[in-house]
Amino acid sequence: MTKQTLDSPEAIRFLVNSFYEKVQADPLIGPVFTDVAQVDWASHLPKMYAFWESIILGNNAYDGHPFRPHLLVNQTHTLSREHFERWLTLFSATLSEHFTGDTAEQVRQRATQIALVWSQKLAYLNS
Repeated sequence: MTKQTLDSPEAIRFLVNSFYEKVQADPLIGPVFTDVAQVDWASHLPKMYAFWESIILGNNAYDGHPFRPHLLVNQTHTLSREHFERWLTLFSATLSEHFTGDTAEQVRQRATQIALVWSQKLAYLNS
């Protein structure tokens, strides 16, 4: 399979869809999305397209508070560092499998920052 650059809304949709296929199949974090958060994928995926488009393309497509849903889930199911590490592992694997170039590496770094900061915030709140 030829790797593509991460530079268009279509490429971002492919990234998000490929990533969330992994998430749903994952034994650690899949149940958090499906059973705990009961994610409605038809509404969640477009939000994720917009979130990553805002980060990658700088188009301000996302208007929301991305940390808030994680706080809500954390009230009933403690999200641990392990959850965020798995999320990051799956995200990074998706990038490596399908994408090439500087933007893909920048997105990997941004995802790493998000996972680290959010896991630290929740660890603080859980302590």
